[in-house]
Amino acid sequence: MTDTSGEEELLEFLYACPIGLIECDATGEIGLMNPHAMQHLLPLAGSRGVSNLFSAFEHHAPELRSMAEAFALPTGRICDGHRVFVDLGPGRNGATPKVLACSLVKLGADRLMATLTDISQQVLQENRLRQADTWFATLLDGVNGYAALTITPDGQIAAADTCFARQTGYEPADVTGHNLADVLSTDLPGGDLRLDEQLAIAVREGWHLQEGWQQRADGERYWCQRLVVARSARDNATLPRFSVVLRDVPRRDTATEDVRRLLTCDHLTGAANRRHFSQAMAREQQSWRELRQSLSLVVLDLDHFKAVNDAHGHPVGDTLLCRVTEACTALLPPRGIFARLGGEEFGVLLPRYDRNQAMELAERLREAIADVVIEAPLGTLRVTASLACATLDETEGSIEGLIALADKRLYSAKHAGRNRVFVAETEVA
Repeated sequence: MTDTSGEEELLEFLYACPIGLIECDATGEIGLMNPHAMQHLLPLAGSRGVSNLFSAFEHHAPELRSMAEAFALPTGRICDGHRVFVDLGPGRNGATPKVLACSLVKLGADRLMATLTDISQQVLQENRLRQADTWFATLLDGVNGYAALTITPDGQIAAADTCFARQTGYEPADVTGHNLADVLSTDLPGGDLRLDEQLAIAVREGWHLQEGWQQRADGERYWCQRLVVARSARDNATLPRFSVVLRDVPRRDTATEDVRRLLTCDHLTGAANRRHFSQAMAREQQSWRELRQSLSLVVLDLDHFKAVNDAHGHPVGDTLLCRVTEACTALLPPRGIFARLGGEEFGVLLPRYDRNQAMELAERLREAIADVVIEAPLGTLRVTASLACATLDETEGSIEGLIALADKRLYSAKHAGRNRVFVAETEVA
């Protein structure tokens, strides 16, 4: 076989291969990439370009760089099918999130090979199978009681059985005609869906299962599984009704929290991840449209953080990121969400906070970050941050506009000298 024919066969293989293939050096600089890989990376990298694998994933899977740097063997598999939840901005309710499986292999001291595969549908199916498995696994195990009711497409209770009264403390006659979401006070963790979103999924897929804390009429909280099933329209009805089954079950603390943490938290710092943050913004946007309650966004970026990694190494930088997360999380209001958006960039979502309240909190965050001290091998390490605020009112309800406005102000804060919260010139007294 001639060299020319060998190169042609290699190129044919790269173009025909149904998965993304990337060859890069230890720092992530890409030397070879096939079209499938390009299709996956281009939307992620944006203006940063796709010359570096780790930079392209910086906002979605910053842990890949750390995993590669921490791999001590001369050759071997760094990760196999590592799942990357790709979020390119707020999507429609119920939309299937894109998930990539990334495998990374070290071929030599300065040579890595990565594969990328779109497993979005597989993950969606796994989640639904896991829901079904959870449901059926408890049919004979630890069910304290169940209740059945019928609701209309707008969520109003049409009928409820006597078990509903025993489980919740509400008499069926007293709640008929009321919205189920208003009757049952639900503590919605970050990724859970509202009732109207559950109904939309049930219409599309036949059923939806969700579990979380529920509150009885006397204020007692209990762990409840809620199954919503779409029923066919009958007679002259043009819209289906829904059957809802509520089950009082012992909470599986370890398994439930592990799964929720995996889906919603940044693996390094424990802050909310970008996907969870985006979902929360989409939910709060809907609340803003309905109730016009204030919603503020604070974005912050650690100043000169690259210099920290260059001088002290990524392990010290990772420790600093964790300490900053701890300091900021301690200042959050009850409904606030602190998220790592990528690298050294963080966001704070503040429902029911107006701009003045957000500015005050941003200043407290700046001070808390400046107080963080790390004792590193090369000496004491401190860091500062630049911050900016924006409100959904300022962008007339546009999440994209909210993010763009906050980012623009963050850039201005950095340009003005860093270690400050952006303040418009008209606000300076």
